[in-house]
Amino acid sequence: MLVLTRKPGERILIGEDIVITVLDARRDGVRLGIEAPRGVKIQRDEVVRAVTEANVAAAGADPDAEERIKALLGLKADGA
Repeated sequence: MLVLTRKPGERILIGEDIVITVLDARRDGVRLGIEAPRGVKIQRDEVVRAVTEANVAAAGADPDAEERIKALLGLKADGA
């Protein structure tokens, strides 16, 4: 990991087509601006983790959930 100290207005270049600009630095956080080609995914780690955890939780749903949904919809258990 490369650790840098930057001031507002200073930039970091990644490769030839990604630019990170420090917009604001405060005691509680830093605001960054990121310029990158459209095809480059830029995601916040905490959002990716939350979605992954939600997907894992949904995949482990109650095994009887399908039957209960069918019953609520008035469908027979065999799908007819």
